[in-house]
Amino acid sequence: MAFQKPPGTQDFLPGAVEKWQYVERVARDICRRFNFREIRTPIFEMTELYKRGVGETTDIVEKEMYTFTDRGDRSLTLRPEGTAGAVRAYVENKLYGEPDLTKLYYIGPMFRYERQQAGRYRQFHQFGVEALGAVDPALDAEVIALGYAFYAEVGLKDVRVEINSVGTPAVRAAFRERLLAFLEPKREILCKDCQSRMDRNPLRVLDCKVDQHHFEGAPSILDSLDEACSTHFEALKRHLTGMRIPFSVNPRLVRGLDYYTHTAFEYKAEGIGAIDTIGGGGRYNGLVADIGGPDQPGVGLGLGLERTVMILESQNAQLDNLHQVDVYMVGLGEAADDEITRLLHGLRMRGIAAERDYQGRKMKAQMKSADRLQARFTAILGDDELQRGEIALKNMATGEQRFVALDGLADAILGA
Repeated sequence: MAFQKPPGTQDFLPGAVEKWQYVERVARDICRRFNFREIRTPIFEMTELYKRGVGETTDIVEKEMYTFTDRGDRSLTLRPEGTAGAVRAYVENKLYGEPDLTKLYYIGPMFRYERQQAGRYRQFHQFGVEALGAVDPALDAEVIALGYAFYAEVGLKDVRVEINSVGTPAVRAAFRERLLAFLEPKREILCKDCQSRMDRNPLRVLDCKVDQHHFEGAPSILDSLDEACSTHFEALKRHLTGMRIPFSVNPRLVRGLDYYTHTAFEYKAEGIGAIDTIGGGGRYNGLVADIGGPDQPGVGLGLGLERTVMILESQNAQLDNLHQVDVYMVGLGEAADDEITRLLHGLRMRGIAAERDYQGRKMKAQMKSADRLQARFTAILGDDELQRGEIALKNMATGEQRFVALDGLADAILGA
């Protein structure tokens, strides 16, 4: 039988993977400028971490996790999101003992058993950041601004920011009663998921993509905020305005994770069918304590890289020179061919992307290969040039050709 990739997964082939490298390169540079440092955590964790951290009544825990029992009879789960693992590492390695704020980022695969559709995969990739150790709403604004800057710098257009406050557990408990009083008369006309959520986690009902038309006139959690939550939310809006980050307030935005407090936010963009959410995050002041650490506040985000790349493609973003060979080396004759091998290695050690033919093809076929690789230059060496200690260097864009000294080839390319 012919083997195929598992459903909901992808092969990233040359020609496409360069887009991913570009997106990841932008993410890393943004984090460098915002002073976030990379963390790499295991691809699987103890299942209890996600049950406690993400929330047992979430769709992720109830329906989507890849959970298995290992040979030591331990229940392990492939990570469905990045925050819980990052916070576990923060606690286990006592990063909270550092005097400064802990600012971390990660890029890597996540796993959820979801229905396959455009922009939704069972193995998907996220770029995420976590900032732990401060309650300042300016930090919430910084995290939102980081995500917005990432989308702008990779080249996405028309990205929208939506924000909300989901208050504290006490605020949500009071709002829960108001919301249930509104929802109960509608129970029988709501979808099965909403009916189930009403009994276990009513705020998640507002996140339903099927029944939004039934929620007209629903109470807003913003009307239930206490003074501390209102002050935090107003400061967040003030900071975003000061940074000129455009945003709108969406009082129904709750996110699909139980650990959020105060700030919740999402990034929206068109281009992948019915799905318009491309990333999001929020504040999680109780999560560190919930998984066994000290009571340290935190805020973070997770951005879907598949969706980022798909929208870049749908918007026909011009991602030029994602993979370009600087020079294609052509050797004519055995002695010249030996010299090409020496030169090629020397160029690569100088940081120059260089390639040559290894299939014994004629010069015409080699020049076509240089075109396919979009080489900036071709360098052609024959026996006559070798005796003179020179090589012909041709600019493929202009057609201009000149002779340069063999030992000066790298400088000629770097200086062009």
